[in-house]
Amino acid sequence: MWVRIIPKLPNSGVTGAHPLIRPLPQSPDLTDISERQLRRWRDEFRLLGDDAFPGQGRSRDEEITRLKRELAKAKQERDFLKEAAVFFAKESK
Repeated sequence: MWVRIIPKLPNSGVTGAHPLIRPLPQSPDLTDISERQLRRWRDEFRLLGDDAFPGQGRSRDEEITRLKRELAKAKQERDFLKEAAVFFAKESK
């Protein structure tokens, strides 16, 4: 499998105008990723475009904060239901 590698110009941060094409095993940043996984990502990107990887750009901290809020709310609801069950159990005696 061949991968298009676009070199960066030294100390400029600007991507070079002429991409190089190298075989996958010679691509330094991609050696730990299997060809099969790269093909799956490529196919998913071709099919869905920018919607292919929705998790990109979202901070894990934001998700953890949201999940902690949801957990706190669920605990409050649980505690309320426990108290209500005790109250109605006393009323029915």
